[in-house]
Amino acid sequence: MSMIKTKIIATLGPASANEQTITSLIDNGSDLFRLNFSHGTFENHKQMLDLINQVRDRHPHTVAVIGDLCGPKIRTSNIEPDGCEIHADQEITILNNNETGTAEKFGTNYENFVRDVKVGQRILIDDGQLALQVIKQQGEQIVCRVIVGGLLHSHKGINLPDTALNIPSITEHDWRCVDWAIENQLDYLALSFVRTADEIQKLKDYVRKADSDIQVIAKIEKPEAVNNLDDIARVSDALLVARGDLGVEMDLAQVPLIQKQITALGRKLGKPVIVATQMLQSMIESATPTRAEVNDVANAIMDFADTLMLSGETAVGKYPIQAVKTIRQIAQVTEAYLDKSDVPRPKIHTAQELALTAAMARSVAQITDDTDAKLVAVWSQTGSSARLLSKARIDVPILALSSDLRTCRQMALHYGVISRCVAIPEGITELADLVDQMAMQRKWVDSGDQIVIVAGRPLGAAGTTNAIMVHTVTQ
Repeated sequence: MSMIKTKIIATLGPASANEQTITSLIDNGSDLFRLNFSHGTFENHKQMLDLINQVRDRHPHTVAVIGDLCGPKIRTSNIEPDGCEIHADQEITILNNNETGTAEKFGTNYENFVRDVKVGQRILIDDGQLALQVIKQQGEQIVCRVIVGGLLHSHKGINLPDTALNIPSITEHDWRCVDWAIENQLDYLALSFVRTADEIQKLKDYVRKADSDIQVIAKIEKPEAVNNLDDIARVSDALLVARGDLGVEMDLAQVPLIQKQITALGRKLGKPVIVATQMLQSMIESATPTRAEVNDVANAIMDFADTLMLSGETAVGKYPIQAVKTIRQIAQVTEAYLDKSDVPRPKIHTAQELALTAAMARSVAQITDDTDAKLVAVWSQTGSSARLLSKARIDVPILALSSDLRTCRQMALHYGVISRCVAIPEGITELADLVDQMAMQRKWVDSGDQIVIVAGRPLGAAGTTNAIMVHTVTQ
């Protein structure tokens, strides 16, 4: 299989809940697996995680696991009959409870719904398929006029683009999911419906207090998050462009621009960026993507996204393996184009303690160009050096080595990085010999090729990256 630098997240679900499919997903380019806490029980998630662990314990490719927290997702109550039709201009009542509903009235799972929503505000249901507008409040219920009708289903998501919600971003259920993720040693947690940097910091503090090094991804899907984007990005370990809810909460035409804004900020701050939602939506039912989807995937890569995420395509779709193969094929062609382009490498604005490493990363990119090196190898004990090299958008693969398994798995998110967990070498010479051996075995290089090696002294100590060496393969 040809190597690509773009990373792929596959969401697991009924279509991929078996060892054979998980193995095939990795074989064809998946670097991370997503467990969606919005669906299923902890028992279901544990069964899925056990399958992942069985495969990755014997697979040479390093993969990570992301737990996606639900956040305060407001949903319709149970509707009877499910899929009843509501019509434009009719009135419908929303109750301040979660009782079973009909085409005339329904409830929600949010107890303060009626108190928070005001007259004149919009209520969007099922990713905006249905649209209501509040016309009056009556005690513990509100009356709405249907603006866009259609089928009203049970437990569908509700978006309130005009409403300031009095609800925390991390629910009680989310905290239980966090505890489960810590106990089961997941690599990343994605926080939904982020509005401020304080919400991310609260989750990170909780994780650190539990003596866990799970990293936190901020899902950008609210207007408030876009307004506070810089502060959120600085405290997050990664950013996720959640285009589904963004396209409902905000003007849909703004979403491509927001995607570019987020990927540019991630590049500036040295933070990985994931682009998600409907990357290959048609492949849930079709074996081939639409031309527009191919264009969308390629543009996300050209926007300098590090990672692309598949959701329903691999969780419930008919063609999960083919969807990953399609991403890989598009990435191969797009990356080849980018590698030949004269793309400027902006300065990375990072924490002061990483300023030297960030400067070295840009230098390594230039050295690689000038020497025609075939590979960059880095000893990155905590993953910081590998992350900054990744953001420098070096045209060749980056082999990142660490003695810490969790670090190696977390590096699976970084563009262009191939991570391997090995014992700490005695010194730079032993490191160079190890890199030669690994690169030759995998046919990444030939004898006589040049490799740029980045490390620090002593090897294995965090924050010591201070040496660049151009090395000629001799094996």
